[in-house]
Amino acid sequence: GIFVLGLPFALVQSGYMGLVILVLSAWVCNHTGRILVDCLYEEEPSKESDTVSKVRVRHSYQDIMDACCKGLWPYWSVVGGWLINVAQVIELLMTCTLYLLVSTTLLCDSLSAVALPRSACSLVSLMFLLPCLLLTDLKPVSTLSLLCSLAHILISLLVILYCLSCASNWSWASLSLFVDPEDFIVSVGVIIFSYTSQIFLPPLEGSMEDKEQFDTMLGWTHGVACIMKTTFSLLAVLTWGPKTSEVITDNLPPSLRPIVNLCLLAKALLSYPLPFYSAAEILQTCLLRDAPLSSSSKQSSQRVTGPALMVRGALVVSSYLLSMLVPRFSLLMGLTGSVTGAAMTLILPCLFHLKLQWERLTVQDRLIDVAILSLGLLCSVAGVICSLKGLLRDL
Repeated sequence: GIFVLGLPFALVQSGYMGLVILVLSAWVCNHTGRILVDCLYEEEPSKESDTVSKVRVRHSYQDIMDACCKGLWPYWSVVGGWLINVAQVIELLMTCTLYLLVSTTLLCDSLSAVALPRSACSLVSLMFLLPCLLLTDLKPVSTLSLLCSLAHILISLLVILYCLSCASNWSWASLSLFVDPEDFIVSVGVIIFSYTSQIFLPPLEGSMEDKEQFDTMLGWTHGVACIMKTTFSLLAVLTWGPKTSEVITDNLPPSLRPIVNLCLLAKALLSYPLPFYSAAEILQTCLLRDAPLSSSSKQSSQRVTGPALMVRGALVVSSYLLSMLVPRFSLLMGLTGSVTGAAMTLILPCLFHLKLQWERLTVQDRLIDVAILSLGLLCSVAGVICSLKGLLRDL
């Protein structure tokens, strides 16, 4: 995603430990994604033989939470489901805000000759996103996401090629073993947020024809992502060192920067519909009791009702106001990673796994889950404190 562009700055802030965190986060997120999907299944003995087979009895993150909360307290199942939905909406809203924040920054940079105020650039970006209010079909969202992926590959290749052209000036002095603790903790949140995908994994695994290939797919995906993110971040840091910007394209030379920024602006605007569509679907299902948009068989003929339009409008306006209030891309990314990112990616999957499959886990599995859970709690609390201090200091 577009948040990879903030990883070089996070690597500068975290030094050599940042390289370790980039690799470790990939392994941890792969592990928690795998155990989260494991929680969708229950083992049932075969009637014809003595073998045990896995049966998919749950279908979403909320279903897993409901199963974990049963028996704890009469209303915990309802409360747990709402908490999961709130966490998902917060993460998706923050993602929308980050896209709008990046769009505003890039638009201001592209129109620097006109000297438009930041509020005007943010409003212009918002105008391009208003058609999202009428999205009722996942097909155009998928098409836009595909175009975004192609644009991002092109942008990444351009940055990597430029960095390779500057290889003679590379310096390892940009990375340090000793870094500021607050900057390091915020950087950990940024890195974790760049790997978050757990909320999409249950429906993704459910849509696969050969579900036995899920673990292999997930491993290859995180492995390739780790290699690309580490290579991209390291080359950028070696090239620009302490001058590395929060959004790495700001470091490109004047001859290349406008073209890349315009491509990146288009990518940021075209990326907005996916998290917006997902957040709107959750809110409409919870608040208006609408059927999920993605499950409708008549998506192309659906029309957005008045109440649904109000919910969607509130979502767009909320992302706009947040983008105006937040001064720094990296701090918001770090805060989001520390709150919802750590909870949905590190803490909850381990809790679910320990609660639902305790008897089937080996001692090693339990220790790994407890270690990741403890690490997630530590990173979340420390990241929230440091990110909020940075945001309040810059406001």
